[in-house]
Amino acid sequence: MGLSPIAAYSIFSESIRHDDYEMAVRFGEWLLVAQPRQIEGISRFRLDQQFERIIRVYTAMAEAEDDPTEKRALLEEANSVFDLTFEIFDEDEIDLYAWKLRRGRFYQEHYAVLRVSLDEAFRWYEKAFEYNPEKFTEDGGGYFAGILLSHYVSSGLRDKAMAMIDEIEEIASPELQQEIDATREQLFDSPEERITFLESRLERVEDEEREVMMVGLVNLYGETGQGAKAAAMARELYDMNPGFENTRRLADIYLSEGNTEQAIRYLNELIELAAESEVKGGILLELAEAHQQREALPVARSYARRAMNEEGHRGQALMRIASIYASAVSQCTSGRALERDDRTVYWLIIDYLERAIEADPSIRGTAQNRINTYRSAMPSAEDKFFRGWEVGDSFRINSSIGECYAWIDEETRVR
Repeated sequence: MGLSPIAAYSIFSESIRHDDYEMAVRFGEWLLVAQPRQIEGISRFRLDQQFERIIRVYTAMAEAEDDPTEKRALLEEANSVFDLTFEIFDEDEIDLYAWKLRRGRFYQEHYAVLRVSLDEAFRWYEKAFEYNPEKFTEDGGGYFAGILLSHYVSSGLRDKAMAMIDEIEEIASPELQQEIDATREQLFDSPEERITFLESRLERVEDEEREVMMVGLVNLYGETGQGAKAAAMARELYDMNPGFENTRRLADIYLSEGNTEQAIRYLNELIELAAESEVKGGILLELAEAHQQREALPVARSYARRAMNEEGHRGQALMRIASIYASAVSQCTSGRALERDDRTVYWLIIDYLERAIEADPSIRGTAQNRINTYRSAMPSAEDKFFRGWEVGDSFRINSSIGECYAWIDEETRVR
């Protein structure tokens, strides 16, 4: 725009001062690209401080945004500034500890909107702790050290918890020391003892620390065969925060219990939450399998067909449709013998298995075994003679071979 660096920087600073975030972002982006280490006329200019201000601007804009998609986009912009900071600055240019801690806090506050695991926050807290254990222990009156220690305990990371206690105990505040004492006493070997510890502390914590403990309890309940308790706590986590991680956990519990009706509900929610095509494809295949188990075969096929369009899942989706059609034969012949017309469906089933191998050679072994099995169920030479079916002729699987097959309505060929 023909402005001098000092003029552009002045507009950026004034925009922040007057809460004009749109203008601040406009000129802040120049700072991100130009990356000036100094600006003539400003003696105390520090680029890393401007990066921190830009992150605060994006975060403030996100917090004021009602549209979830826009909110996430703004937070992702802030996250990219963190990436740039660690990329371009040397250790002697910035307070590396402060930036590690700051990023951990950023993830802790916004992980649900960003659709990342809460573990990402603890990963950065751990980096900050390793970089400067003393300062990390003191910061926040011991808050950060306390939640990192709780994370280690709830995740079953006994060795890390004990190593951290050994390092921070001598400099811990009285409040943190109480937590250390309680933690040491409860670092037991058995899952049952860890459950007792976490249950005793659950009502005394809140917010992120409570959520971390609850996740740990869900896992421990599952390990010890307490499925009802695991499902109840997973549902409570979902009610607190129906993000991807908590929804995934609840769906998995219902799937493991064979409760496909409930699992389907949460798998459908996951489709809307999944950001990557590869993840979405896997969920669609799970839905196809769940509906197949419920014998809702047309619905199962619709999900498998959707999965075909997602990255990396075409072969598995084709195999799933073959399985669904095999289930159709079983469903349609329940209580009676397999007849000539029923056997024609296996031509179509083998079509799909051959297409699956072509789409994904890694599944050749499994698909070929199924082909070998299904060949014995195809119409015999005698069947084809009596019906006048010639090899290579087009043949449609629909109501013409039985009303039960009307929904399939697909073309195959006589084999």
